[in-house]
Amino acid sequence: MDPAGQVIVVTGSSSGIGAAAARRLAARGATVCLLARRADELESLAAAIRTEGGAAEAYPVDLTDDDSTAAAVEQVLGDHGRIDVLVNNAARSIRRPIVESFDRLHDHERVMAINYFASVRLIHLVLPSMLAQGRGHVVVSSTLSTQVPIPLFSAYLASKSALESYVRSLSAELGHAGITTSTVHFPMVRTPMSGGTEIYRAMKMMSPDDAARWIERAVVSRPSRIASAFGVAGETSMALAPGIVTRATAPFFRRMDRQLARRTAAGDVPE
Repeated sequence: MDPAGQVIVVTGSSSGIGAAAARRLAARGATVCLLARRADELESLAAAIRTEGGAAEAYPVDLTDDDSTAAAVEQVLGDHGRIDVLVNNAARSIRRPIVESFDRLHDHERVMAINYFASVRLIHLVLPSMLAQGRGHVVVSSTLSTQVPIPLFSAYLASKSALESYVRSLSAELGHAGITTSTVHFPMVRTPMSGGTEIYRAMKMMSPDDAARWIERAVVSRPSRIASAFGVAGETSMALAPGIVTRATAPFFRRMDRQLARRTAAGDVPE
């Protein structure tokens, strides 16, 4: 599907993957509607895209708020008449051991608020117009970490797994009505979100622009999912022998964290 002429909503587009994806889609002729909380960053990105010859509009919004999200969708539809593609990219992550989270249920509540409930809220607001026009595509950003047993991210992974399950149901229920979906399983990406963990400075990560190419592929080719070979192998292994795989990989991740901590302390970080 050629993005040219399409109206594409991208959430979490003030920085990182969302900003890079918006630029790539605008360069291919789409009208990108930028949704995020930070108005100044959104306006700056929209202005930069227009300077580059693209079409972009900024819609500051609190996606965790019903009224704010409804108003943003109403404004987008009022300005452009339709929404062809929704890219649900906004997210937050918390890295914390479960044993340090016994009195921190709010960690799960805050992550679910943006990663799951905000995405579903936005999809529900956009779907009526997509159904009326007989077509629409929903892209959700997820993670390789839902495919393999990664420790220390229980809140984040639970929220992304919930969103993946919702999207599968969406495809099963409304695929015949022209609604398609793509789930993108990103590896670690060098963004402000991943930068919140100090030791990850020493980890080799995907660049935001390379991640944006995956979003672009999801919009253009519309596969049901995009994932790395490692993620697919991990998911297959977990389906066949989940207990064995979980026990076997746990020591690997503990060693990896120790190595990253040593490298970060020594200043051995990628440029």
